Amino acid sequence: MKSVVARQSDGTVQITFTIPFDQIAKAQDETVAEMAHDIEVPGFRKGKAPLDKAKEKIPQATLIEHSLRHILPKALADAIKEHSLKIAIYPKYELVNSDPNKDWQIRAVTCELPEIKLGDYKNKIAGEIRAISIKKEPTREEKEQTVIKYLIQNVNFTIPKILIEEEVGSRLSNLLARIEKLGLALEGYLSSIGKTTESLRTEYEAQAKDAITIDLILSKIVGDQKINTTDKELDEAIKAANAKPENKTVVNSILKKRKALEFLTGLK
Repeated sequence: MKSVVARQSDGTVQITFTIPFDQIAKAQDETVAEMAHDIEVPGFRKGKAPLDKAKEKIPQATLIEHSLRHILPKALADAIKEHSLKIAIYPKYELVNSDPNKDWQIRAVTCELPEIKLGDYKNKIAGEIRAISIKKEPTREEKEQTVIKYLIQNVNFTIPKILIEEEVGSRLSNLLARIEKLGLALEGYLSSIGKTTESLRTEYEAQAKDAITIDLILSKIVGDQKINTTDKELDEAIKAANAKPENKTVVNSILKKRKALEFLTGLK
């Protein structure tokens, strides 16, 4: 199996896989064998039909999708190792060529995280906080906003476009879910708040860029300052968030970044 990698300047990574047809055929046979247990074919008991008969009952799109599930995880792992990739998100796959009896081509699009240079951030942030403390003692929220504003404006790096698109898509999906619960149509809702689909997407793109920027910078500071959490802190955070135990890693990451922000607001 061959893979070719193309890196873009913003960190987007495109991987093109060429998969020999004999591997495709093997994966399809394995898929048919798995799915045959639940397929009903006239003249045979459920799950007892010959595999060639069962295969005729499987839609081609379903067969391709399930077959690729057998192949792509290893193909991706091999490409990551071969090309020394450090991907940030699971790829989006596109089937480029699936001609019968020929090698298949599949394109995967993902990204690598940007290199972040923090600079003299501690002294600079301390100076910003002292500046807003001249007239009165700022609240925690005011300190946080000062820190966030400084980081967004002064720690510069390029965010992969695919990361922004993922975040915008998530925000739009959440909005659609909320307005559907209210029994509203998207067009009517946008009209009521004086926005269009285009202006909403532009707004979400700006918000997504800032949110991703802060998230990546705080993650960098977590490593820079070797910030950790205790088991007690993590258990309390999971309980407070009413999170499931399997989400422990996500909660731990959020908690560390919260502690990083607290570290920054405490600089003097």
